[in-house]
Amino acid sequence: MPSSIRPGDVLAGRYRLVDLLAESGGGRFWRAHDRILERHVALHVFPADDERAPALLEAARRSAMVHDRHLLRVLDADKTDGLCFVVNEWGSGDSLDIMLANEGPLGARRAAWLVSEVADSIAVGHAAGVAHGRLVPENVLVDHGGAVRLIGFAVDAAMHGLPPGRPSTDVSDLGGLLYCALTGKWPGPSPSAVPRAPVEQGRVLRPRQVRAGIPRPLDALCDEVVNPYAGGWGARLRETYDLATARGIAEFLAEFVGDPTGLAAAEAAAGHRDTETITLPAISDPPVREPRPEPEPEPEPEPEPEPEPDPEPDPEPAAPQPRRSTELPTQAGLPIFDDATDDVSWIAARAEPAPPPPPFEEPPERPLFAPDPPGGPVRRPRREPNPTDRSAAGTAGSFWPWDDGPSSTGTGPLTTGEDDRADEEVPGRSWLRLAAAIAGGLVLLLAIVVAFNLGRGRTPLGTVPDDHDDPSPSSAASSSAPTPITGITATDLDPQGDPPEENPELAPLAVDGDPGTSWRTMTYLQNFGPGGLKTGAGLVLDLGAKHTVAAVDLTFVGAPTGFSLYLTDEAPESVDDLEPAATGTADEPRARVPLDDQPSGRYLTVWLTSLPTISDGFRGEVAEVTVRG
Repeated sequence: MPSSIRPGDVLAGRYRLVDLLAESGGGRFWRAHDRILERHVALHVFPADDERAPALLEAARRSAMVHDRHLLRVLDADKTDGLCFVVNEWGSGDSLDIMLANEGPLGARRAAWLVSEVADSIAVGHAAGVAHGRLVPENVLVDHGGAVRLIGFAVDAAMHGLPPGRPSTDVSDLGGLLYCALTGKWPGPSPSAVPRAPVEQGRVLRPRQVRAGIPRPLDALCDEVVNPYAGGWGARLRETYDLATARGIAEFLAEFVGDPTGLAAAEAAAGHRDTETITLPAISDPPVREPRPEPEPEPEPEPEPEPEPDPEPDPEPAAPQPRRSTELPTQAGLPIFDDATDDVSWIAARAEPAPPPPPFEEPPERPLFAPDPPGGPVRRPRREPNPTDRSAAGTAGSFWPWDDGPSSTGTGPLTTGEDDRADEEVPGRSWLRLAAAIAGGLVLLLAIVVAFNLGRGRTPLGTVPDDHDDPSPSSAASSSAPTPITGITATDLDPQGDPPEENPELAPLAVDGDPGTSWRTMTYLQNFGPGGLKTGAGLVLDLGAKHTVAAVDLTFVGAPTGFSLYLTDEAPESVDDLEPAATGTADEPRARVPLDDQPSGRYLTVWLTSLPTISDGFRGEVAEVTVRG
């Protein structure tokens, strides 16, 4: 390739080279400007003597035959000045490999919609007899408007020296694109920079083995396309969809996505960046500021000397008066502020030590007996009589010998003037009272719980009594035992089946009164549940009229079996919007399910949510259902 090609040159008198985006394998990829149509274009340039040049020009002619809104079209192709070039429509946005590197694996519906758009365009190309040849994540672009665009239709394979693509390779790459969008790993046959999908014993692992939460239909599609004829649930898809063609894959994914309204707008709102080069103006350095000189400290004025006060005349000439100091020494004490002159003086410290405290005087001895005053016995204030008090003389409320009555001896216990000493509490009595109150509260609470359980027809501990237990007289008088409802008919309920039926001919065997006969589900390779093929299946029992249901007896074949009970006035077509009257898991063949609220209705739905394991999969069986009202 001539070395004189550089940014700013004009190729073929029309395309001005702007940015060199990539260079590999002897070819260069430029962003150029079409000076005639005033638009950006993508320009691939090779030397005219390159062995890929003839195949590249032929691939450009074949790509121009395909007309689809998702393709970045070939606009021009020619040889000039010893160069071979191909001009493509310019696109800006994020390629799928960049999206996965920045965001991680995509959501199920978003990934299915993106690959369905690609599969639709590939199907248009296959109808025109042209294959992409290198359908890798790097060639799938989501532009800033949210549209899915395809890069290098037919020409990308030629630029990499690959032979013309085949439809079967495109179909395998479509399955690889869906696998990659769901897991972030690439399993397709075409080479890509995305990390390869894990392989075990020569077989690519299913998407659900790489990342949890992938819907089963998408998992089965990827496994069937990436590992053709691997068997399992994916083999059933080939009975409905032609998975060997891009059109069949597009139809399957379109049905999974449903109404795509708003998905392109959501991609546009995700902010796929524009990849055009933006040059920011240079920013000059800010001017250097000189440090501001610090001001010189001003000299402090010298204090003026205070005039010395005139000495006062001494009354005695022999003892001269000392001169008063102009500075106040630091002294202990409190400051005294003069509001008139703003002077401060201090309370002078005590010149003499403080006198010692008075000697400690012993308190007078308290006499053992109160003295007899000359006027008679000492009288104390009488308090209100307490009928619980008993004196030594046996009189209630008296304080012998300090009451107003006569005293035989005139002596008695000495008091301090407060009669509260007679009512001092015994140590620990308050704790005993608190413990007694707590014990009484617990006994009352236990009695309430026992009475509540007996009122519901249960044992004092709240458990359901067995059929052979003898009811107490109180419970037998307060409630009657539920009786079986007769004349019940049963039909199967399988809203998620295709067709929606689950052995309907065996449904009457669940209510025929013979535990030896049973209704059973089909055999499944995966159990029911949110991640399974179905959330459940079951029976609808017609009670003949509206009844109040107190309990349901269930007899299963195999364990454990998960179930839910629904009671409605109309025959249900699904249980999605219904509120269960009871749920549980039967670990034994027989189970009695009491309905505490005793709901009423005509149709009782027995919905199996989990199946027991058998030798070749999972299957549930209901031998007998008895409804007690």
